[in-house]
Amino acid sequence: MQQYATKFADLVEQVATKVKKMTINRVAQAIRLTGLGILVATLGFTALIFLAWAIFNALKIPLTTAGTFAVIGAVLVGVGGFMWFKRA
Repeated sequence: MQQYATKFADLVEQVATKVKKMTINRVAQAIRLTGLGILVATLGFTALIFLAWAIFNALKIPLTTAGTFAVIGAVLVGVGGFMWFKRA
């Protein structure tokens, strides 16, 4: 009788481990990856903002503020025009 109790306990433990691997571990990994993705996106967006700010201020030194806006506007219009003519 002792042998059946041990086998049953092992069976229950195996089932619990399998269920945990199929559900909890996958959800925990998805939550971890989502958190890391949000962190990377936030850091990347912040880096792009600071890069744009640095470029603007670097252009503002030799030019005036209006000249800097004109140069950045011309570059963006040029990129937009290029993308417009290269569309499918």
